[in-house]
Amino acid sequence: MSSKGTRPIAGLLALGAFAYAAWVLEVVLSTGLNPIETYVSELAAQDQPLGGLFRATDFTAGLLAFAGGLLALVRLTTYPEARRPWATVGWAGVTLFGAATAADAWLPLSCKPTVDPVCAARETAGLVPATHQAHAVSSTLAMCGALVAVVALTVAARRYGWWAPLARTGPLLLAAELAATVWTLGAIALFTAGRGTWALGAGQRLQVLLVALWLGLLAYSVHRERRT
Repeated sequence: MSSKGTRPIAGLLALGAFAYAAWVLEVVLSTGLNPIETYVSELAAQDQPLGGLFRATDFTAGLLAFAGGLLALVRLTTYPEARRPWATVGWAGVTLFGAATAADAWLPLSCKPTVDPVCAARETAGLVPATHQAHAVSSTLAMCGALVAVVALTVAARRYGWWAPLARTGPLLLAAELAATVWTLGAIALFTAGRGTWALGAGQRLQVLLVALWLGLLAYSVHRERRT
């Protein structure tokens, strides 16, 4: 991508990465949830005392990432030399991730299925609000967008000779993100089948943390290239 005027993109992505990692506040705040076993999204559940805080940080993170991705896509139309297939797909992934993450904040869980058997039973029976199903869709879209972005922009960095820090470190984060995603999906499948949580929370928190780190690395790479 052309280095001209990329500061706003880098800034939006950096702030988005910071906001997306706000769930780490559970380390110092009393949430009553076990981070090893519970969904990250349960921090923002409607019955959580601090749910409003985590919904706000999710919405902020999504809005910032969406704006950064959309601005990058707009710039691709201005600078034809940067309009490469992997870059276009990757920035579209960032934009989708941001939009779906912001939507997540408006579609919170009503209760906590991993720690509340009644909630889990109601969810299995389809007796929970429609926001549960909508949240599952938006969360899936967010992670799909993130994975597309991580893969495509990491490939773009290496193939096109862009963003040296991302080209150097991106593949390691990509491998770790794929491993965390497999862990999370497997644990969710086992939990849904009634076979325990299998450290679902740890896997999902690692997955989300790696996305935040990758966004931060992308922001730094875009900013650094602006100066070279």
